[in-house]
Amino acid sequence: MVGGVKLDRVLVYGLGRSGRGAARFLAREGTQAEWLDARPAPEDLALMEELGWAQGDVTRPYRTVVAAPGVPIDHPDLTALRAAGAEVIGEVALAARLRPALPMVGVTGTAGKGSTTVLIAHLLRACGLNAREGGNIDPPLLDVVDSAQVAVVELSSFQLERVPGVRLPVAVITNLGVDHIDRHGTVGAYHAAKLNITAAQEAGDVLIVPADLTVPTRAHLQPFTPARLALADGTPVLNADALPDGIHPANAAAAVLAAEALLRHLGRPVDTGVLAGALGTAAPVKGRFETVARVGGVRFIEDSIATRTLAVQAALERATPPVAWLVGGRDKGADLAPLRTAAAGRVAQVIAFGEDGEALARGLGLPYRVVAGDTGDESMDRAVQAGLDALNGQGAATGGTVLLAPIGTSFDQFRDYRARGDSFSRAAQALAARPEESA
Repeated sequence: MVGGVKLDRVLVYGLGRSGRGAARFLAREGTQAEWLDARPAPEDLALMEELGWAQGDVTRPYRTVVAAPGVPIDHPDLTALRAAGAEVIGEVALAARLRPALPMVGVTGTAGKGSTTVLIAHLLRACGLNAREGGNIDPPLLDVVDSAQVAVVELSSFQLERVPGVRLPVAVITNLGVDHIDRHGTVGAYHAAKLNITAAQEAGDVLIVPADLTVPTRAHLQPFTPARLALADGTPVLNADALPDGIHPANAAAAVLAAEALLRHLGRPVDTGVLAGALGTAAPVKGRFETVARVGGVRFIEDSIATRTLAVQAALERATPPVAWLVGGRDKGADLAPLRTAAAGRVAQVIAFGEDGEALARGLGLPYRVVAGDTGDESMDRAVQAGLDALNGQGAATGGTVLLAPIGTSFDQFRDYRARGDSFSRAAQALAARPEESA
């Protein structure tokens, strides 16, 4: 029995972080389910053994299939299960349907959705609400739904493929660019998945979008611009220049509007002083435009997750010039034209590393240097040193930025973007600790 609804004949399809969260949630509620995963990890198998769940079979009849976001919505197994009468949903639909009293703020976008999610939760906590973030960002949503007054949910396009009937009183779209074409097939299909965030909204619900983004919706639109940190009525909350290091003005502007909308939805007062104070104490999400070291006036900024054109462009525009820009990894077809524009007059040199670093650097048409190593860590050590050398060569030892905003994915040399970011941080901090550099 979950939230007053009896669940039976449930299959959790695809484990990993999201699937394990769904399994723990269902088990806490006394639901006995089955599971399927083509390549279960050791921690997946350990949890299934602990729960005593049997391995499922797509030929069996199920009423509900909770599918992990990594499983394409048109996967042959999911198609067969739907044809046999099963409803395929994801963790967000499970939470919304079976915890209907929990207010949820949904956040999506091509870039900035994780940082905006964390910032909204931070603002709401400052206003006295026990707000918890989850979803596409750690932890899984179903791990926090029973300990929160409000859930702030980062939603990927994969998750938004399986949210039938999920009504969000407040939703945010940070931007819409190009990504995941290998999964969705076309830009239009990718954007359509993103726009599912507002599909079930009704009159009085709020959709917060950039001022230049037009979407078909019945929700009340609240547009934002990066430089305007204000409530919907224009009341100033904080000057963008006063934001802490690493907090993007666009994320802050969207977060302020979202926090205001959720407070009003709950019938709570909006205190601009509290919101301004909370913005002033906000911290960037680890690995998202984070200053990890300094050598003199040179900042080393880790933005390893910046593999989408919009995210890389934002990093370039925020980095203090001159910039030594670390570019590399495995190319996933990013649009380089906007990056050439963003880099003009700001980037002193591109430092190319990894499988497609040199090809990406050539495509950018900027001065570049190629570094290599036998391991990912060795390549990163050399890239970080080359970045500092490039700025010193520009006479910029007292200022500038060594920026990791790599464009390419990490899978050529690292386990994931976090491991790549950690490697950059270690290399930068080791460089900063050398007596000759810190003198």
